[in-house]
Amino acid sequence: MTRTTKTKFVREYPINASAKLLYPYLSTASGLSQWFCDDVVVDPNKVYNFIWDGRSHYAEMTGHRTNRSVRFLFLDDSKQHTSDASYIDFSIESSELTQEQFLKIVDYTDEEDVEELSELWEHLLQNLREIVGG
Repeated sequence: MTRTTKTKFVREYPINASAKLLYPYLSTASGLSQWFCDDVVVDPNKVYNFIWDGRSHYAEMTGHRTNRSVRFLFLDDSKQHTSDASYIDFSIESSELTQEQFLKIVDYTDEEDVEELSELWEHLLQNLREIVGG
């Protein structure tokens, strides 16, 4: 079994939207499908199926704090947990000093090209900003 190295991509993006407005776009299938992927289907076992380019990527919401943060842990194709699984964390943070809102993204992934990841997330955040008006 080959071991792939993971990349931990961490960025903060300023976003001009309240946590209350932003949170549903990070935590619900309908919200995520508007900016993050082509579609999201949640099965009765609460497994999220993120669909990109017709391919399914299964994940579990393993942590969430309302209006604060969400974590999705990716599963294998048979919807099982794997060791050293990829995950995505979304955290809504605000600067006490400037009152600015930030969306912090932690993407722990097999993708090794950090520049490509950066471009991908820039594009995704652009979509999200257009939707929330931020």
